[in-house]
Amino acid sequence: MEEIDNDSEERRPLGIVLLGGLYLFFFMLTVSTFGQPFPLLGAIYRGRAAEVLVFADSLICLYLFLGLMKRQTLTWYLLIGYNTFEVVNTLINLMGISAGELEKALGQPVDTRGVAVDNLSVMVAILLLTAFIYKHRGYFTNRSKYLF
Repeated sequence: MEEIDNDSEERRPLGIVLLGGLYLFFFMLTVSTFGQPFPLLGAIYRGRAAEVLVFADSLICLYLFLGLMKRQTLTWYLLIGYNTFEVVNTLINLMGISAGELEKALGQPVDTRGVAVDNLSVMVAILLLTAFIYKHRGYFTNRSKYLF
């Protein structure tokens, strides 16, 4: 009978596993918004444009998840860039989209203060997540440029 040698195989650190789960959740959350209005850089996109943006965002989240599971070095840079873009996008949307535009896009009343608090808390969470990713660069040991 052949023995399995798992000592030479590197295990994923818990932080990478948790990040992978989080970005898999982000992927599923993004896919679930397909067909809904999509806010981007101070504008609300609807219809085909929103669907294309959701599809592109879903592909990015899927790539980030797979890159995390492969511990790819390139993914570390993409995570920092993606999270930075998300913070900037959220800030621009918060300043550039009025409550009236948001109500029109959603078709229901919106609590302006609640939207501001929610967006600011998401920005803080993403900044903390980015700090964690930045600090743990050593987890990303796979120097391959390709996922597969």
